[in-house]
Amino acid sequence: MRKSGILLPVTSLPSPYGIGTMGKNAYQFIDFLSLSKQSYWQVLPLGPTSYKDSPYQTFSGFAGNPYLIDLDFLVEDGLLDNDEIKMYHDLPLKIDYGNLYSWRFLILRKAYHRFQEDETYVNFIKENDTLWLNDYALFMSIKKHFHNVSWQEWDEQYKNYNPEVLCEFALLHEDEIQFWKFIQYQFFKQWKQLKEYANGKQIEIIGDVPIYVALDSADVWSNPSYFQLDHNLKPTNVAGCPPDAFAKTGQLWGNPLYNYRLMEERNFDWWVLRMKAAFQLYDVVRIDHFRGFEAYYSIPSAYKTAEHGKWVKGPGIKLFQTLKKELGDLKIIAEDLGFLTPNVYKLLKKTGFPGMKVLEFAFDPTADSAYLPHNHIEHCVVYTGTHDNMPIRTWFKSLNEEEKHFVREYLMLPSDDKICDQMVRCALESVAETAIIPIQDYLGLDEEARINTPSTDENNWVFRLDQKYLSKELALYIAFLTQLYRRTK
Repeated sequence: MRKSGILLPVTSLPSPYGIGTMGKNAYQFIDFLSLSKQSYWQVLPLGPTSYKDSPYQTFSGFAGNPYLIDLDFLVEDGLLDNDEIKMYHDLPLKIDYGNLYSWRFLILRKAYHRFQEDETYVNFIKENDTLWLNDYALFMSIKKHFHNVSWQEWDEQYKNYNPEVLCEFALLHEDEIQFWKFIQYQFFKQWKQLKEYANGKQIEIIGDVPIYVALDSADVWSNPSYFQLDHNLKPTNVAGCPPDAFAKTGQLWGNPLYNYRLMEERNFDWWVLRMKAAFQLYDVVRIDHFRGFEAYYSIPSAYKTAEHGKWVKGPGIKLFQTLKKELGDLKIIAEDLGFLTPNVYKLLKKTGFPGMKVLEFAFDPTADSAYLPHNHIEHCVVYTGTHDNMPIRTWFKSLNEEEKHFVREYLMLPSDDKICDQMVRCALESVAETAIIPIQDYLGLDEEARINTPSTDENNWVFRLDQKYLSKELALYIAFLTQLYRRTK
């Protein structure tokens, strides 16, 4: 069945509090999707962001982002009052993470001190404590104790995951630990209600699972044997991408690589737990950097660029066979972009997952491309662009004249000003069973609406949408296109 959806991070939603939340604007966006006759809302990872605020570098692969907790709902629950939050109304549209960090946790602590445990909270703790919640709350509490530096800089007694020492710390800092558990309870409570609302409108959530976790995370700290670390708990090799046309020295992500040999010996239990948690959040999961499961790029940690890495065999089909055995058939999208080999295509075929076709990568006037619509297959997901790409309007302006000419001819572009509409139509008319369009491309926005520029540290993850753009007229036009290309629910 042909379907379509819209890509918009939760953080990019309108709201009066400086960042998108799981509040009324999120519900209004779901109403907008419903009126637009969409089947999917695709979001980025929802974890608690760390340095540089990337949702792909989080303090936990299981926890939720405290910034997404809606303050108005906390008022409705009697945990805050309007006078306490009104000073944070009408913050700038562009996300200022430094400002958020300065006040968000202070207001959440006020809510925590008024909170009375109930049966729902107790059940949440029981269901998650031994799986990930207690380790995460401990991690964040110790991190605060050491003024938020990386766990790699903690005193040795805490740097090493020692249950006896941690038990002593927990007894002395019980209130702080409970605060971090309270935050997670509020996050999952609000997300569950939002997801149920979406599903009630026949809209499924597509979520994103980064292939790697951050070095400074509860995941690595509490499971060091599952990562390529030395006896001092320093990474021996880190993740990244080799040099290419977009990055002359490659991309040095810096994430610690997995110890897949040990993971396989233990039946991939960590991955099973992680994917099970992901499918409690989302209806469909996009697995980031899928090619890394066939072979991953390993860079010695001593190097400052990605030029001296090598490809190492990954877990391959064994991991996905285990996931299927333990969790059943899963609705997964494989992010199969980047340097692909015949073995990557073989792995994708064995899993049966749909891959991705990104139109911004398609228009090479000197060669054919698998991303051009005439080469699409039904079992794939087509995008105009992703969160890592320019908005279509910006992308078109960046092309040279030969490339622009090819795009104009291929799309039968009546004028350059119509580039966004024609590219959207090109995606929707594809034979791909699913089409996902970033909201920026429906709106025809330019560089100011870019979400992320890979290999850069500045001005990323800060885009937010003005509420005025989510008009009934736009929803009805999207609905018209959705019906025209037979992608209605």
